[in-house]
Amino acid sequence: MNKKNIKVLIVDDEEDLLDLMAQRIRRKGNIVEVATSAEEALALLHAFSFDVGIYDIRLPGMDGIELLRKSKEKHPGMEVIMLTGHGTIETAIESMKIGAYDYVSKPCALSELEAVLDKAFEKKQLNETNHGLKRVLLSKEKDFSIIGDSPCMQQLKGLIQKLASSEIPILIEGESGTGKELVARALHFWGDRAEQPFITVNSGALPESLLESELFGHIKGAFTGAVSDKKGIVELADRGTLFLDEIGEMPQSLQVKLLRFLESEEFRRVGDSSLRWVDVRIVAATNRTLEDEVACGRFREDLFYRLNAMRISVPPLRERKEDIPLLVQHFLTQDRGHKQVSVDEKALHALMRYTFPGNIRELAYMIERGAILAKGDVIKTEDLLIPDADNGKEKEHIEEWLSLSQVERQHIGRVMEFCHGNKTHAARILGISVRNLYRKLEEYHI
Repeated sequence: MNKKNIKVLIVDDEEDLLDLMAQRIRRKGNIVEVATSAEEALALLHAFSFDVGIYDIRLPGMDGIELLRKSKEKHPGMEVIMLTGHGTIETAIESMKIGAYDYVSKPCALSELEAVLDKAFEKKQLNETNHGLKRVLLSKEKDFSIIGDSPCMQQLKGLIQKLASSEIPILIEGESGTGKELVARALHFWGDRAEQPFITVNSGALPESLLESELFGHIKGAFTGAVSDKKGIVELADRGTLFLDEIGEMPQSLQVKLLRFLESEEFRRVGDSSLRWVDVRIVAATNRTLEDEVACGRFREDLFYRLNAMRISVPPLRERKEDIPLLVQHFLTQDRGHKQVSVDEKALHALMRYTFPGNIRELAYMIERGAILAKGDVIKTEDLLIPDADNGKEKEHIEEWLSLSQVERQHIGRVMEFCHGNKTHAARILGISVRNLYRKLEEYHI
């Protein structure tokens, strides 16, 4: 088990002893905050998270036992060591029933306190590992494997493996439906943070008024409807990975706050004046060319350079057509409640000829649709409803001469027709937000 710096909160009203304990524990590079009262400690617990607390039982005002109770309510994973120089052994035993890891009698040797501190932290790490393994097992039930043996995909997998344990921000770029979130998940689960949370926020899926609260959280009464304190996504992702999808659609007002957070790892909940800090790895994704967004003034240049410390480009499906048979087989084996089917050779050839402007997402929907429409246990070309399948070769040749905007307009029109005008369904197939779909429908006069 890797030894990391321990974040420790020490609470004792004897200031000389408090300073001695803090100096000794900091010697190993641990992060230490101190308080001389339970009320001061609660303010720190409100702003920060700690691995281990060291509380004196006898404190002015609220005592250490009550502070222990409140600590466990707010941070159930935090281990607490009680210092007892007063009262009886029964008080210390009571604290352990409430959830204290152990107690140390005062006066105590600082080496003894350090030993108990290390063991408490080991227990916390073990608990986190056990919880993390459960998360990993659950994540394996959701397939995030990257399918493909083409040269460009082998190169992509190699780059992911190199970057998985890196802490620098990573920007994933690629067209809608290419699998950018799968790449982000692979970066997380193949790296050192695999046992910690992987949290996604879609920057274009929420209205601007709610996005800040969703990202940074809020306190009770911060706005109408805020009936209780709520942790934001950045807090939920502490020690894990925060995936910012569709980062190019983030409102500029929030881009400023995100930049500040990336630079300091500090933030404030909406309506709160207290600073909080977390340890998260940032991975962002976009289907836009952010350099163009910067040039047009829609995206902050300083935020772009902060996110663009390392860039991963995910190739579109039309550039890796040799992977289509593998992807088809993968989608056929997914348990979707349909009968077991296969794809005949002519249908596979038709898929290989198609340009897939919607990329892997479009292929997945096409196979699912084919499995539903197939009359027997074999999916045929007509079951796939491939646009212009009968003239695939000629169409591919013609579309080579179309502009990207023309291809996009045609594809959006096809998807809207398939969805019978249902914009929510169409946006999901296209891999864009409903707001972005409305903008494109207006732009292309569809």
